[in-house]
Amino acid sequence: MRKYLAEMIGTMVLVLMGCGSAVFAGNAADTVGAGVGTLGVALAFGLSVVAMAYTIGSISGCHINPAITLGVWMSGRMSSRDASMYMIFQVVGALIGSFILALLVSSGGFDGPTTTGSNTFDPGETGQAFIAEAVFTFIFVLVVLGSTDEKGGAGNLAGLAIGLTLVLIHIVCIPITGTSVNPARSIGPALLEGGQALSQLWLFIVAPFVGAACSALVWKFFAAGRK
Repeated sequence: MRKYLAEMIGTMVLVLMGCGSAVFAGNAADTVGAGVGTLGVALAFGLSVVAMAYTIGSISGCHINPAITLGVWMSGRMSSRDASMYMIFQVVGALIGSFILALLVSSGGFDGPTTTGSNTFDPGETGQAFIAEAVFTFIFVLVVLGSTDEKGGAGNLAGLAIGLTLVLIHIVCIPITGTSVNPARSIGPALLEGGQALSQLWLFIVAPFVGAACSALVWKFFAAGRK
């Protein structure tokens, strides 16, 4: 149970800090993250991952992302039961983080373009959004699998490598979808936000899972050829 609770808390922190940067730093503008810019929001998400990696990494591995959990499970590094429980608790954590953001917005004068930092995209650019979320999740999960590999991974530097990769992905993808690459990060805010965020939620679940599955297959191919 400890590792499940760790995933819940870690995902809550990711949503609270990452989405919170978009909600509050975007104050007085219609563009997500306008106050600190794309780089500021990207850093908030990446630094949240780094912080949690060195906090709960030794307990749960710090997935805090169902797409990562899927990739790890498909790579044979965890059981089906653990994978299912991780995903459930990650979504719960995202909901808690989103609820805290919504509470903060409703109880004060500082807010932003959305209540919870939910993901949306131009309805006319569904193809672009799907490709972006799938490809960037593929890259992200591949880095996770490689940097945490027992034989050739980055060891204690894995958390830093993963967090910086997430920063890089956000810099490129924020203008397209606001960047998810994490179904839980999208589910929590969308359920509380409703509207367009909820109607488009399917893409932020399906595309990251597609990307993660491809990452697992590619990494298994790489690992199989290693002596």
